[in-house]
Amino acid sequence: MSDLSELKCEACQIDAPKVTEQEMVEFGQMIPEWTVENRDGINQLERVYKFKNFKLAMVFTNKLAELAEEEFHHPGILTEWGKVTVTWWSHSIKGLHKNDFIMAAKTDQLID
Repeated sequence: MSDLSELKCEACQIDAPKVTEQEMVEFGQMIPEWTVENRDGINQLERVYKFKNFKLAMVFTNKLAELAEEEFHHPGILTEWGKVTVTWWSHSIKGLHKNDFIMAAKTDQLID
């Protein structure tokens, strides 16, 4: 399987398939720092990135916002002093799509 970060997001419609349990395991192995969290019955990918201060956390947040706009897929972002929590899931299907794993891998590449 190719590197997730090299793939592009595909348009995700309301009838798009969620990832299977097997795909979740396979893709998850490619982004080991991410965890699957279930909130209100919706699986979401989440990772906390740590930084030395708020300014560096904001720099990362802004890079992530630019990436999200380029791919037209948008995460939950919580920026705090010294950390940024990023959450990916596909709102239209209320769960995880391959796009979310692609974007998690691309997010990891934003770290300098």
